[in-house]
Formats: sequence, structure tokens, C-alpha cells
Amino acid sequence: QVQLVESGGGLVQPGGSLRLSCVASEFTKAIGWFRQAPGKEREGLSCFSRSGDITYYTDSVKGRFTLITDNAKNTVYLQMNSLKPEDTAVYYCATDCGRLRGTIKFFGSWGQGTQVTVSS
Repeated sequence: QVQLVESGGGLVQPGGSLRLSCVASEFTKAIGWFRQAPGKEREGLSCFSRSGDITYYTDSVKGRFTLITDNAKNTVYLQMNSLKPEDTAVYYCATDCGRLRGTIKFFGSWGQGTQVTVSS
């Protein structure tokens, strides 16, 4: 099972930026990010598929968040710009993702998560 370690979360003001990092223990065919806020369902944010060389984004983050991969380091980043209070959640890196009926889903392993809080 792939081991994943996220970092980079924190407190940021609305309109600010953060970059999350995720180091994977081995190469994965697909990797991405989801988040979960208290009392809400898991929300798939982004998924990079190596086979198709394509990155998917959910509508709520499209144009604000960017998934970046560094294959040499088995690392994936989530660059988050123009953050909003509703982006507050625990963010997870996860493997074996894809887009099904317009929703980004994850079927593999995930890390311990990193907290992102957007507040003034």
C-alpha cells in the first residue's frame, strides 16, 4: 500500500494562498486531493492521471487550485490561490483516483491529512 504524507496546511486570510505537499512512498498511476470539512461529505478536488496525462478539477476549485507533480521526488502539490472561508477543511492526498459522472473519486490509500483554515 502506498504511504502518503501531507504537509503545508495552516491559517490563511481570505484571498490568500497556500501550497500543500504530498510525498508518496512509490510511483502511482493516479494521484490527487480531496478535502473534508466538519459535518460535510468528502469532496474530491483534483486528480492527475498519468496514463492520460490529464488533470481533473471539481468546479468549486477550478481556476483557483492547481495540482503540480514532481515525478523525480514522487511528490504532488496543491497550489491554492484566492482562498475562501468555505475552503476550510482537512486536505488529504490520495491515490487511484478518477472522474466518474463528473465527480472525482478515490479508490486507493490516503495520508493523515493537513488542516487548512481560511479566516480573517
